[in-house]
Amino acid sequence: MPFAVYVLGLAVFAQGTSEFMLSGLVSGIAEDLHVSIPAAGLLTSAFAVGMVIGAPLMALFSRKWPRRRALLIFLSAFVAAHVVGAVTPTYEVLLATRIVGALANAGFWAVALVAAIAMVEPAARARATSVVVGGVTIACVVGVPAGALLGEHLGWRAAFWAVALVSLPALVAIVLAVPGGRPATAASPAKDTGSPTVREEVRSLTGHRVLLTLLTMALVQGATFCAFSYLEPLATRVTGLGAGWVPALLALFGVGSLVGVTVSGRVADARRSTFVVAGTVSLVVGWAALALSAASPVAVVALVLVLGMLAFGTGSAMISQVFQLAPGAPTLAGSFATAAFNVGAAAGPWLGGLTIDAGFGFRSPVWVSATLMVLALATAGVSRLAAGIAEPDSQKLQLQ
Repeated sequence: MPFAVYVLGLAVFAQGTSEFMLSGLVSGIAEDLHVSIPAAGLLTSAFAVGMVIGAPLMALFSRKWPRRRALLIFLSAFVAAHVVGAVTPTYEVLLATRIVGALANAGFWAVALVAAIAMVEPAARARATSVVVGGVTIACVVGVPAGALLGEHLGWRAAFWAVALVSLPALVAIVLAVPGGRPATAASPAKDTGSPTVREEVRSLTGHRVLLTLLTMALVQGATFCAFSYLEPLATRVTGLGAGWVPALLALFGVGSLVGVTVSGRVADARRSTFVVAGTVSLVVGWAALALSAASPVAVVALVLVLGMLAFGTGSAMISQVFQLAPGAPTLAGSFATAAFNVGAAAGPWLGGLTIDAGFGFRSPVWVSATLMVLALATAGVSRLAAGIAEPDSQKLQLQ
C-alpha cells in the first residue's frame, strides 16, 4: 500500500475528530458563548448538513484541479476554519466556521477517495478505501475521547486548536507523498481516455444499482450513528454501568470499527457483494441482540465491540462498491458516497431522539437501528435482484 494512502488516512483522522468531538464539548461552548445547549448542538447538525451538500458541490468545483492541489486547498481551508473557530468570541462566527469546515472536509473526502483508489491496482481498491475510512475509526478511538478530555481540562477552544495542529503534518505529507499533476477526475492509473462530462457522470450514478447501494449505505450509517449517539444513556441508565465506563465503551466501539475496516479492506475486494450482504444480515441480528440484552453489562461490552466491527466493515465495503458500480463517475462517485454516509449520520441520531422524546426509553434508538438495518437488507436484496435481471439482458445483447 503506498505511503500516500496512509497520509490521506491521517488527514481524515483529524477531520473525523472534528466532526464527532462536539458531543463532548456542547456544554462548554454553550456556557462560554452564552447560548443554549440546543443552539450549541446545532453546530453538529450544521457540520453534517455541510458535508451532505458540500460533497458533490466541492467535487464538481475541483474536478479540473490536480489531486494534490485540491487536497492541499481543502485541508488548508479546514485548518483555517478551526483556527478562526478557536479564537472567535461569537456563536455566529463559530457556526459559520463549522459550515466552512464541513464543506472543506467534504471536498477533501471526495478527492481523497478517488486519489486512494487511483494509487493502487484494481484488486486492492477496497483495501485502499479501508485505510482512508480507517481514519474515522481511529478518530472514534483516540481523537474524540482526547478532544473531550482537552475540553474538560483546558476548555473547548483547546480541542479546536488540537485539530488544527494535528492537520499540519498531513499537509506536509501530502506535499511530499501524493503525486501531483493528475486531475482529480482520473480514478485510474491507466491511460486517460478523456474526462467524462458532468452530465455523463450523473447518468452513471443514476442507475438503479448505484442508487440502491447509496440508499443502503445511508441506512447502514443511520443505524450505526443512531445507536452510537445514545450509547451513553443506554449504558448508564439501562445497563447500569458507571459514567466512568462510557469513554472505554466508546473507545471499544472504535476499536471494533478499526478492526472492521481492516478486515473489509483485505476481504471485500474478492467477495464484495457477499461481504456486504453478510454484514447487513449480521447487523440486523446484532442491533436487535443489543436492544434485547441491554441490561447485561457483559453482553453490552461484547456486542459494542462486534457491532463497531460489523458497521464500519460493511460501510467501507459499500464505498468501494459505489466506485465499482459507477466507473463512469470518477469525480462524483466518491462525493455521492460521502453524502450518503453523512445523510445517515445526520438522520440516525434524529430518529433515535424522536423515540426517546416519545417516551419509549433508552433502548428505543437501538430498536430504530435494527429497523433501519431491516430496511437496508431489503434494499440490498432489491439491488441484487435488479443485478440478476440486468445480467441476462446484457447477455442477450452480446449474443445479438
